[in-house]
Amino acid sequence: MSNAHHTTKRERIGFAGLGAIGAPMAMRILDAGHALRVFNRTPSKAAPFVQKGASLAGSAAELARECDIVFLCVSDTAAVEHLVFGPAGLAEGGRTGLLLVDLSTIHPLATREMAARLEKLNGTAWVDAPVSGGPAGARAGTLAVMAGGEESNVERARPVLMSFAGRVTRMGPVGCGMATKACNQMLNYGTGAVIAEMLNFAASFGIDPATIPEALAGGFADSNVLRHYGKAMAEGSYKGNSLTAMKDIDIILDMGRLTGSAMPVTSLVASFFRLLIAQGFTSGGLATPMRLYAQGPLQPVVDTGQSLLD
Repeated sequence: MSNAHHTTKRERIGFAGLGAIGAPMAMRILDAGHALRVFNRTPSKAAPFVQKGASLAGSAAELARECDIVFLCVSDTAAVEHLVFGPAGLAEGGRTGLLLVDLSTIHPLATREMAARLEKLNGTAWVDAPVSGGPAGARAGTLAVMAGGEESNVERARPVLMSFAGRVTRMGPVGCGMATKACNQMLNYGTGAVIAEMLNFAASFGIDPATIPEALAGGFADSNVLRHYGKAMAEGSYKGNSLTAMKDIDIILDMGRLTGSAMPVTSLVASFFRLLIAQGFTSGGLATPMRLYAQGPLQPVVDTGQSLLD
């Protein structure tokens, strides 16, 4: 059912979830001149927004009651469900005319189930709009947004999304945004794993692996993953959360099972992550597979190459 918004009044924007990527997205919404109201479980994280003119909601329910479009960005499916349907959740303030836009990365089928549940409960519409580009992309306003939902709802959210995005693409009905994010993550984690393997080979031949990203820049093997992670992986700089990466990979594998899609490469990458997490390597995010080869800087082997001919 469409939740088309026919009023000409200025939209009141809400944002819940001021974490590592949520905060810069919310700040760009505020800097773009939108009337912003925020909610966060840890109120202190909202202080910079209040100082710049945003108002602070005492609960998610209050945020929903006082806003026309509410954006949320939290850690996983369970966190979204709690924020929406838990005590004093967004659903308590929901109504026909309210639009909820979920920027998190969660399970596509859970998204569809929650969207249907919320619409049936009080008429609130749902758009799933996960993002790619990380906190740096959020700060720069260059995130890629892949949206699922009715076209009228996506178009209603678009002006606000474009305050932190370089591109917003509607992928289909609710759930398709999250499914596209799964595609995005398949490419990211698969690429990250082969980059780690490649850098280890380069070092084994005596090449400084830190020079590889620049050497390949502009060629067919160039990629954002290589440019953003290659040098850090070679230097042993591990940032990000491996558990969050594993969460995303598990969603991908479950969707593969549900759709009957063969995923041999992603399954192998998943095994790398499970092995390393079991060994205690919970930091590293996309770069985690590098730990299969080195726990610190990846040093090139000093060799004239003669030994390979012996």
